[in-house]
Amino acid sequence: MDPAGEKYATTDVLETAGSDKSAVPLDSDQVYDVAEQRRIIHKVDRRLLVILGLMQAVSFLDRGNLANAAVSGMTKDLDLSVGKRYSLAILVFFIPYVLLQFPAAILVRKVGPRIFLSSIVVAWGIVMMCLGFVHEWTDLLPLRLLLGAFEAGCYPSQYYLISSWYSKFDLYTRTSVFYLIGVLGSALGGVLALAFSEMGGLSNIVSWRWIFIMEGLITIAIGLAGFIFVVDFPEKAHKSWRFLTEDEAAFIVRRINRDREDATPEPFSFGRILQPALDPKIWAFALTSFCTTVQAYSVGYFLPIILETELGFAAAKAQGLSTPPYLIAMLLMYVESYISDKVRLRSPILYFNSIICIIGLCLLVWTAVPGVQYFGAILVTAGCSSNLPTVMVFQANNIRGAWKRAFSSASMIGFGGVGGIAGSLVFRTQDAPKYLPGIETCLVANAVTIIVTTILVFYFCRQNKRADEGRIIIEGLSNFRYVI
Repeated sequence: MDPAGEKYATTDVLETAGSDKSAVPLDSDQVYDVAEQRRIIHKVDRRLLVILGLMQAVSFLDRGNLANAAVSGMTKDLDLSVGKRYSLAILVFFIPYVLLQFPAAILVRKVGPRIFLSSIVVAWGIVMMCLGFVHEWTDLLPLRLLLGAFEAGCYPSQYYLISSWYSKFDLYTRTSVFYLIGVLGSALGGVLALAFSEMGGLSNIVSWRWIFIMEGLITIAIGLAGFIFVVDFPEKAHKSWRFLTEDEAAFIVRRINRDREDATPEPFSFGRILQPALDPKIWAFALTSFCTTVQAYSVGYFLPIILETELGFAAAKAQGLSTPPYLIAMLLMYVESYISDKVRLRSPILYFNSIICIIGLCLLVWTAVPGVQYFGAILVTAGCSSNLPTVMVFQANNIRGAWKRAFSSASMIGFGGVGGIAGSLVFRTQDAPKYLPGIETCLVANAVTIIVTTILVFYFCRQNKRADEGRIIIEGLSNFRYVI
């Protein structure tokens, strides 16, 4: 598993285990002291993470509200219980979502994050509102295709942008803050759906239609805010409205270059952006993302339905009970990120989350007490939701180069989209109420995550040892070391 694309010549940037002690300390800056550096970084946190997190929140909200609409009457009105109609409505979203990941990673650099991200958020908000006016189940399909096409550009572009702003051991906590704001969309999905369904009858519009209409309006509002608040990549950040000064932006560039020497991208070429495809570890990270998202999407699309059909809760209660698992997931991912950045380890978090997912899946299916089953649903939701930012940071910490980062983000999230396809196929309507094929698939996915992570850990340890002995240079940087 020799890494590809290791041709960058530079000096080291960060002291890590096994690094040359003569490396320049990350906080050593010729202009700003440590307190001033933290002030600038926190300014970046407030501006960058909040607006991107809100965009991700409406993304999760909009792609998962199909389940809430289903238990609010859409299944009956559109005859979605016939055959595989509901699963098909989920599935078509992921076709453009997967195919357009790589173009999005290029476009966000070419067009700029502010215009690109804000435009696609407004566009899919309009599509979401249109879902509230369909009258045949076949009308769902082209709208879901459009939704997948617009949302394809959101997640990889956001993570590419965030990972470009932070050093290795600043990244996990920030990714988790971004992601937990995003998970807020899933957490509030049930509550908002319950609230909007109470509007049923207004203007002769039934409750499930109001869910799509109102959540579409929220999405459009967030997209419009993005035109004001979304910022550019670090080297152009001083041009963003009321953000960093030119000196402050230059400091961020210096800090990233001390960390990994890739703050400024090389000139674009298809050869340069496709070269990382030769690096096997990129696909190992992508496989781990696939295994994680199989569960995350399954939970998002089927949790309210499982709570209603298997645990026996009424529709309104099922929607309300789908919120607490995501709130617990938000707490877990932040605690894990804080600990992981302190101890500078990533893989133990992946192991822990995979294990609690396995426990939760077993409780959900092979016990008969609703309270215990619900606790199992909490464990599954918390574990798979928390593993998503962990996988992202594990990957980001172990690569370098701006275009490699773009390719890696797109490949990992693209495979995550394939995981969404798998989740929609293995959780079939005819398998209700226990959905055993889907549960068994999720159990296998957790086992694969553990196995792949173990292979990567052994490989990284071996390569770090060889680099310490001066036998190899990792990722083209003499003092670069893999994060375990």
